Amino acid sequence: MNNIFPPQIDPQGWLSQFTDSGAWQAWTQKPPIDTTPLTAAVKEFGASIDPSALAKLQADYMRQMSELWQEVMSAKAPAIGDRRFASPEWQSNPLFAFNAAAYLLNARFLMALANSVEAAPRAKQKIRFAVQQMVDAMSPANFLVTNPEAQKKIIDTKGDSLAKGIAHMLEDIQKGRISQSDESAFEVGRNVATSEGAVVFENALFQLIQYKPLTKSVYEKPLLLVPPCINKYYILDLQPENSLVRHAVEQGHTVFLVSWCNPDRSLGQATWDDYILDGVVKSINVVQEISGQDQINALGFCVGGTLLSTALALLFARGDEPVASVTLLTTFLDFSDPGVIEVFIDEAQVSMREQAIGRGGLMPGRDFASTFSSLRPNDLVWNYVKSNYLKGEEPPPFDLLYWNADSTNLPGPMFCWYLRNLYLENNLRVPGKTKVANEPIDLAAIDAPVFIYGSKEDHIVPWTSSYESTKLLNPKDRGRNRFILGASGHIAGVINPPAKKKRNYWSNDAVTGSAEEWMAGAKVQPGSWWPEWTAFLAEYAGKQIAAPKKFGNAKYTPIEAAPGRYVKVKADH
Repeated sequence: MNNIFPPQIDPQGWLSQFTDSGAWQAWTQKPPIDTTPLTAAVKEFGASIDPSALAKLQADYMRQMSELWQEVMSAKAPAIGDRRFASPEWQSNPLFAFNAAAYLLNARFLMALANSVEAAPRAKQKIRFAVQQMVDAMSPANFLVTNPEAQKKIIDTKGDSLAKGIAHMLEDIQKGRISQSDESAFEVGRNVATSEGAVVFENALFQLIQYKPLTKSVYEKPLLLVPPCINKYYILDLQPENSLVRHAVEQGHTVFLVSWCNPDRSLGQATWDDYILDGVVKSINVVQEISGQDQINALGFCVGGTLLSTALALLFARGDEPVASVTLLTTFLDFSDPGVIEVFIDEAQVSMREQAIGRGGLMPGRDFASTFSSLRPNDLVWNYVKSNYLKGEEPPPFDLLYWNADSTNLPGPMFCWYLRNLYLENNLRVPGKTKVANEPIDLAAIDAPVFIYGSKEDHIVPWTSSYESTKLLNPKDRGRNRFILGASGHIAGVINPPAKKKRNYWSNDAVTGSAEEWMAGAKVQPGSWWPEWTAFLAEYAGKQIAAPKKFGNAKYTPIEAAPGRYVKVKADH
């Protein structure tokens, strides 16, 4: 548990430890009553397990294992209620069915043990996470010798699937990550990030893109989008049918967007202040100058929302009022509950990063990808081990997963400040506790209506944490805040265009209570939440004017066509 960002293919090193120690053989040959990995974790955190609770779990386990064995002895294949074992091959042979059922029983037993640990909440969460990682890694679906689907395919293809699987694995070893999509199917600027526009400003940290209007008239107040600096901006402009950028342009907004650089060693000294002052504040000022408007509308996504909110608090405190409205998508302002990623955040781990890169250097993009994959290993790691390597299948083209693999570095000082001050110490929520350019930051200084969006199944920014922003912004008049809860996760919930008529969302105009109270009074609405947002945005966008015919102005002339150079730079450059 001492590595903040573990390798992707073996998220915590337990897979290699298991196989090297012979524990995998023990796992398949006898019940896992000898819970050495869990015992070690409990000991590491100074925790304990009540002996009576342990005795009951062991008794329940042995009873269920006995019942399972009796099923097998009676030639009855046990029922397997898990999608990893849904293919008929798992039921066609009692041995494979028993192996899968025994694994699931063992997994339930180990997780029940982890849940029975008596420890402080953070320590208990780390233990649960560690055991879950081990349990997921040990699924018989992940190994050729215990996966009947893969074995049948080898026979059916006369060994071709095995040859392709080995080739895929060798290719991914060269990449240093597991392929989740057919990356040859996409190219930035060709079929993703294709909205027409031009780069009208750039500095070392970002390029500013202005998009071409698609309507004859536009709202007078433009819209600035601040995406996260982790991964690339084009999550907001994937393809025309699922592009938030295009949707906003079609609604009559003049859209500007920050395209963050992918830092190399030359930016290894950049700080959080640099990203605020030379990044967000500068982008706001340029959009004001190009549009001729004192106020604009601004949207921040994930850490982009944290950066935007910090910059706006700074500007409002200075007496500037640069925005008519603010939109925050899956954004942390209060880090009290950072979700499962908290297992990677403690004093020891943050100090380790500070010693390594806190005074200069880079946080590698591939480490971010590894970490986020480890939060959902069955979906983002083992699913692809099974399909790509064991079955020799080609990963299908998927624009969202192509974007997910296009990672970015971060400057070490900026990243370490972010870890300590926000994730570890949660200073941003306390007025004056954080400073930018030696000026205290108070989020309550932001005087503008705010639209806040959270995703119900978000494992990176829990929706209840998104909701906490309603308490920090406009605290004396929380009625100026709007909260919408979308279905699905951190990314899929956000990228939900209306035309596809997918999913649903929850709405409730009352945002004066707790997240639980809000949810109790919320009404479920079909389809996309985007129309709710564009209706909110239209209220604060001003009157209609003739659409601009040129990009930029006399001072800020076009530098190059969108998507620009910065977005095409790879993390391993």
